[in-house]
Amino acid sequence: MTLRNGWEMVVGLEVHTELKTATKMFCGCANSFGSEPNTSVCPVCLGLPGSLPVLNERAIELAMAIGMALHSTIAPSTFHRKNYFYPDMPKDFQISQYDLPINLGGYLDLPDGSRVSIERAHLEEDTGKSTHLGGSGRIHGADRSLVDYNRSGVPLVEIVSGPDIRSSAQARAYVVELRGILIATGASDGRMEEGSLRIDANVSVRQADAPFGTRCEIKNLNSLRSLQRAIDYEAARQVDLIEEGGTVRQETRHWDENVGATSTMRTKEEAEDYRYFREPDLVDLAPDQSWQDRVRAQLPPMPAERRSTLRARISEPVPTVLDAVEVVIDLGLDPFVHAALDRGVEPALALARAANELAGDLDGTSRLAAAAFCDTLLMEQRGELSATQAKTVLAELLARGGDPRDIAALMGYEQLSSDSLGSTVAGLIEEFPDEWTRYRDGDEKLAQFFIGQVMKVTKGQANGKAVVAELRARR
Repeated sequence: MTLRNGWEMVVGLEVHTELKTATKMFCGCANSFGSEPNTSVCPVCLGLPGSLPVLNERAIELAMAIGMALHSTIAPSTFHRKNYFYPDMPKDFQISQYDLPINLGGYLDLPDGSRVSIERAHLEEDTGKSTHLGGSGRIHGADRSLVDYNRSGVPLVEIVSGPDIRSSAQARAYVVELRGILIATGASDGRMEEGSLRIDANVSVRQADAPFGTRCEIKNLNSLRSLQRAIDYEAARQVDLIEEGGTVRQETRHWDENVGATSTMRTKEEAEDYRYFREPDLVDLAPDQSWQDRVRAQLPPMPAERRSTLRARISEPVPTVLDAVEVVIDLGLDPFVHAALDRGVEPALALARAANELAGDLDGTSRLAAAAFCDTLLMEQRGELSATQAKTVLAELLARGGDPRDIAALMGYEQLSSDSLGSTVAGLIEEFPDEWTRYRDGDEKLAQFFIGQVMKVTKGQANGKAVVAELRARR
């Protein structure tokens, strides 16, 4: 979205990612999604008197991995108590990091070549989850509220970007690239729909090259669509307000996806409002160099490197193929594509099946062996399966696993012999002489007509490429 009258939006993002640890940040309760409410709790994460936190070593390692992937400096850090009062905060404070975070500085390069700076990426614990019943689903106007403390104490890393983003499209690209990094490091599953990745957007507007304007923070955006819509709406709202003679007030705002608008939640707090003070029950955190080296040695290639590696193997740099590369990398499906290319599958076919069929059932990829994926595509490439049949076989492999040849045989996908196909085409030429004449005269669209007729007669057992070859041989 381009703002009118020379206005420019300035956006900084705060991305909160839950870490993929077995247990919570300061206790031994399970860190799992979807458990019965209030079953993964203990005196520590409920903040009961006399309970003491114990720092999760794996959470520290994942936080360092994130910092290393973002080119941050791993620094000695401390924990603070961030005091505020909500029902989903059983202690009435959140253990977080304030002036000395574990990751300082850094940057993230986007696929379009732009760079977004990283100010910090610090450790903290998550809050519980409130559900407001009745009314709009928000606390105002609700009949009653329920609190699930299973999420309370789950380890989080908050990644704060610099105010370098200038459009909602760039904000989306930043989150997509960052999500890919978080998944690659093993720090997060990136599932925004489950709340393991949430975004706060700080939005302001200014005339080009003028000082930054007053920002508003939009809280808890949980989809890429909401992120873009909320940023565009809020920037336009601020421009309208200023041009009408008003003043933007620094505040926290709520995005309503159904209405398509932001609304005031509360006046924006400053650091002093949280009354930060050092957490007295935790010592300072200072990972030594050998520990950092062990974490760095375990880092896999990041999305930018994997994207470059895959593109180097693609001989057809057309937009649709390059778009498929982006999808495959974003979803972590490139190992399947590399396996197929190693077996001689055409790049366009390997990318298309990964970016469509595999992307449509990511959970099913855990049941799909790379060899089975390759075998299916080779059967399609050799004409043993039609494109439709290959997609059906892949769907079955994603659902239950198995051997693609066994599945094809069970479904009756044995291809017609060349003699049988030849006699079928010959019969159809006699049945449709006018269409055959037009095809022989150069109307290539009639090839699709004959393919359809062959499929009808053979109940889908023919291969489209083989039909075209037979037609051309009879011209």
